[in-house]
Amino acid sequence: MKNSSFLAWILRMNLIKRWSPMHLMKQENVAEHSHQVAVIAHLLATIKNVYCGGQISPEKAATIALYHEVSETKLQDINHVTKYSSPALTEEFKKIEDLAEIECLNTLPEKLQPLFKELVIQKQVDKEYKKLVKAADILTAYFKACDELKFHNPEFVSVKKRLSEKVDLCKEEMPEVGVFMELFEQNCLASLDDLSS
Repeated sequence: MKNSSFLAWILRMNLIKRWSPMHLMKQENVAEHSHQVAVIAHLLATIKNVYCGGQISPEKAATIALYHEVSETKLQDINHVTKYSSPALTEEFKKIEDLAEIECLNTLPEKLQPLFKELVIQKQVDKEYKKLVKAADILTAYFKACDELKFHNPEFVSVKKRLSEKVDLCKEEMPEVGVFMELFEQNCLASLDDLSS
């Protein structure tokens, strides 16, 4: 059996910094981000099932979230402003991300590739799960922006405004996001003393 480099690439996620080239009060890497997105995706899926009549697997949502940035193991994190600065540039970045995902998938043994295709190749992810993981991704970035602003980092003023609008849109389209925010937002922004009391 041929050796695979798949896990080696995944384990390098903690070396890839997010939010470059912005000034950060607290550094963040892709491994941390993917873990947080997975936790929030799991919560959103569970809330969807319990409060909103959904029938979605929280475990599958979490797993998709863990792999949703797999292209960055080869490409690094591309700043949102750069990536979405023009439709033509966005399209080219998406093509490069697709190629990186395929490269990652191809490092797995052939027998495993069909099982990982719908987790690693973002175009292959089921639409309902993709939408839920995208919402979790937005929420994670929103909490990061709030955290940076708590430490008076002006770099995140416009970021928080943009992400607040996205969160509001998610609430309109996905009732589970509204329930999630009602349950968790306040304490996610609290100080350690407030959480402990």
